[in-house]
Amino acid sequence: MADRNALLKQIGETSFTLDELRLYLDTHPLDENAMAAYSEHAARRRQLLQEYADRFEPLTCGCICPETNGSSETCTKYPGQKHWTWADGPIPWDTEANVCAKTAGAAKGGN
Repeated sequence: MADRNALLKQIGETSFTLDELRLYLDTHPLDENAMAAYSEHAARRRQLLQEYADRFEPLTCGCICPETNGSSETCTKYPGQKHWTWADGPIPWDTEANVCAKTAGAAKGGN
């Protein structure tokens, strides 16, 4: 569970940085350093979102891949089947977001 939360934290921090850079670039549209930083952080965010989708479930519609499922076998409603993955796992902002992980652990004899 710590990996999921750590990855979500990184995504949130990178998204915040992008928001701040967008606001700055609105008033400083010729700042080459800011544009380079924006491109770097945008690429990092795409990488983090893809990693999250590969390990857990897609956070954005752009990360959905029905061909590969892009979903953790422990959280999917349709293990081993090609399916639409958007609603597969727990929604991170849901207070019960960890139910899937807890259920999977209990099924394996964990806590």
